[in-house]
Amino acid sequence: MALHTVTITLPELGTTRATLSLWHVRTGENVFAGDRVAEVLVPGATYDVPAPVSGIILERLALPSDPVAAGQVLGVIQADESRDWE
Repeated sequence: MALHTVTITLPELGTTRATLSLWHVRTGENVFAGDRVAEVLVPGATYDVPAPVSGIILERLALPSDPVAAGQVLGVIQADESRDWE
């Protein structure tokens, strides 16, 4: 079985100030690539953070209300390439 971990990182949003608003998923929950897993606030806007791969949420590293920056690791997904998530 091909298991590996993939990080959930905050994409570049065009600002240096962002705050993790909430998580849409819990640790241990299955997600599909593209599912919204978290929400961040920037001055004047709210953005969803998508899951980069399908898998299981292994860890949430940032907490709601934490300041976050582009490229920062927010969480970790245990991806299983051999499983058909579709």
